[in-house]
Amino acid sequence: MKRTAVTVALVWGTLVCAALVAIPLALRDRLPDPVATHWSMTAPDGNMSLTTSIVAGLGLWVALWAFLLVSAARGRLLGTRGGRANWWGFLFGGSVFVLAVSGSTFLVNLDVADWRQAVMPGWTVPAVLGAAFGTGLLAAYLGRGEADRPTDPEDAPAMRLRPGQRAVWAGRATNPWLSSLSVAMLLAGMVSVGFLVLGTPVGEAVWAVLLPLLPLALIVSLVSDIRVRVSPDGLRVGFGPFSWPAFRVPAEKIAWAAAERHNPLEVGGWGVRGLPGTGRLAVMVRGGECLVVRRADGGRLIVSVDDAERAAALLNAYAAETAAA
Repeated sequence: MKRTAVTVALVWGTLVCAALVAIPLALRDRLPDPVATHWSMTAPDGNMSLTTSIVAGLGLWVALWAFLLVSAARGRLLGTRGGRANWWGFLFGGSVFVLAVSGSTFLVNLDVADWRQAVMPGWTVPAVLGAAFGTGLLAAYLGRGEADRPTDPEDAPAMRLRPGQRAVWAGRATNPWLSSLSVAMLLAGMVSVGFLVLGTPVGEAVWAVLLPLLPLALIVSLVSDIRVRVSPDGLRVGFGPFSWPAFRVPAEKIAWAAAERHNPLEVGGWGVRGLPGTGRLAVMVRGGECLVVRRADGGRLIVSVDDAERAAALLNAYAAETAAA
């Protein structure tokens, strides 16, 4: 699987690079220079030189392509069904998105005397997004492969507790990149408030752009640091530096737990994926070691946390004790 994925990515990615460069160069005699590259509704309000616009589109694709190649070479994303679906979806959906953006940009600039005359039809954006999303879904479906082999409950870690013995395990997982991002958002939001209070000429514009970063900073800070606690009552997962808000899974609702390695892209990205009560929930702060809890009702919970095997062992002990009671 890994060799096939790397080979396909190399061939397909090279073809996409060639198309992003060759097509606009072949049409350069019919394109203005600079070309319109940004629109307010349908009217152009930004431009780039032809060379810069080609390099920008190529750079966007190469960044995504390089990430997918590295992840395929390491084989981490391809080890699970969700990872394979995301990998193939991003490869083909991402390439269609970049090609469609580049193609539509040069198409509306074709045969116009000046970039200000390049009008972008209103249906272009939904068409580009729809084509990319549809292609990504199809590629994800075709490339997902066979279902993952479920962890055998017999192989799940277990801890022996003496009668009446009680133990508590506490762990955490942090993502310094997300923490830094939340701080940057917070500072930018505070700057916008300062401009608004001082009544500067640019205050209204800055406020409208940056003030929404304040609630976003709070959200990112909550999912950049989580605290996990296993006790006789079951599992508790708390968000943020104060471990609040939090949700709990009682011991009597847990069938068994295990430690597995997962990548955020396997479940759709970082943060909280899914909703409590839907059966599948992932709290992904970073890739790597995770606590996986199989609920008695068949649902599954994945939580990024260090020392997950010990947490699973203690959780299994309490789940077994509750079931025997």
